[in-house]
Parts: sequence; structure tokens; C-alpha cells
Amino acid sequence: MIRWWFQNRHTGELTIAQPPNPPMIVFVVAWALRWVLSPAGTAGRALGLVAGAAILWWGVDEVVRGVNPWRRTLGLIVLSVVGWRLVR
Repeated sequence: MIRWWFQNRHTGELTIAQPPNPPMIVFVVAWALRWVLSPAGTAGRALGLVAGAAILWWGVDEVVRGVNPWRRTLGLIVLSVVGWRLVR
């Protein structure tokens, strides 16, 4: 069961985490800037939108192109949290 859950479908190796891809890098930078600088007004909203769009992009990418069920589930969880926060 563990092998099925974590096995990379391209390489056959176990993959739990990977190096950050572009949307995750954009998310982390935008989130960190917003957290460190605490900008008010338009700048704060812009950083929030960039971070939100980047994590949404990452989640969709993982659901569609994730290398194993673990990564696809992780993307689905992130999309669920983003959706829940938008509805709330």
C-alpha cells in the first residue's frame, strides 16, 4: 500500500516531497513578503492575490500532473482549503 501511495509513476522511486516548482516559489515569496512587510491597502491585497493564485496554480498542477497518489491528494487538499477560504 505504501509503495502504491508514494511511488513515482515516472521513475519508480518513492517520492514524498520534491524541490519547489515555480508556483510554489511564487507562493512562498509572496506570502513571506506579505507577512514580513505587512503592507496595507493595495500592496497587501496584491500580494495576497499573487499568493492565492500561485497556490491555486500549484494545487491544480499537482492534481493534474502529480507523480503519485500522495502528490495528487496533497493538491486536492490545498484546493479544498483554498475553496473553503473563498466561501468563508
